[in-house]
Amino acid sequence: MTPRTPFALLAATALLLALAGCAPGGEDRPSVVVTTNILGDITREIAGDEAEVTVLMRPGADPHSFGVSAQDAARIERADLVVHNGLGLEENVLRHVDAAREAGVPVLAVGEAVDPIDYRSDATAGQPDPHFWTDPHRVRKAAGLIADRIAEHADGVDTAAIRANADGYDRELADLAHWMGETFDAIPADRRALVTNHHVFGYLAQRYGFRVVGAVIPSGTTLASPSASDLKSLATAVEKAGVRAVFADSSQPDRLARVLKSESGVDVEIVPLFSESLTDARGGAPTYLAMMRANTTAIADGLT
Repeated sequence: MTPRTPFALLAATALLLALAGCAPGGEDRPSVVVTTNILGDITREIAGDEAEVTVLMRPGADPHSFGVSAQDAARIERADLVVHNGLGLEENVLRHVDAAREAGVPVLAVGEAVDPIDYRSDATAGQPDPHFWTDPHRVRKAAGLIADRIAEHADGVDTAAIRANADGYDRELADLAHWMGETFDAIPADRRALVTNHHVFGYLAQRYGFRVVGAVIPSGTTLASPSASDLKSLATAVEKAGVRAVFADSSQPDRLARVLKSESGVDVEIVPLFSESLTDARGGAPTYLAMMRANTTAIADGLT
């Protein structure tokens, strides 16, 4: 071994470490922080290996009530891009997102950019509905916006790779939307009535021609609760509409839905759906695509 060999080895090692740091998967990747796990899954599909995507909301959590740690709050303020739902969904996280925006962090409020609609119920009329993801066509638009923002604000990403990921995912979303339409077409028109544990499926109803009879919780947030008169009014509507099933969020206890079943005096099946959160790998809805396929199947089975 010559005296020059150790220096050559050190130089080669330093070069390899530098290349590793710049390669996909290295610590120098841009940081994208996403509030909800549904948007997190979509963002990861688009970012691929080009950015480090941190998702704040755990599987099975409630987007209306989940909070973040001090460490997560710091991640938000250091991010290259923050992606959140907006329209009032993440009630306990909004102040951290606002602080990041004021500090100059690029922030994308996805729900505000995908043609939002208002709630249809009397209790929440005139308020924007944040649950846009129940319409896969709006998710296609959302995915395109996320791709644009990552390409714009995440320095060092391979823009061509981001676009390729987004195009591939868009094809999967288009296939999902088509399959959902075909599945729902098999439900007779007079049975296309939805009752849920709270108002979540307005976008799906608008896209695929369902009537929203009502919700056990007459609100867009699970933090609200129904009164006795709310339950009585909904029970009357359920009986009049001849509703065959009440759809309750799989991550929430269905006690209120069962109370409605008791109050209505009619035979109504309680069907669990994945409405506001993905699950872990064993829970049946680990991705957005899996969640929507499971929900579509459950709704079709519950109403036919």
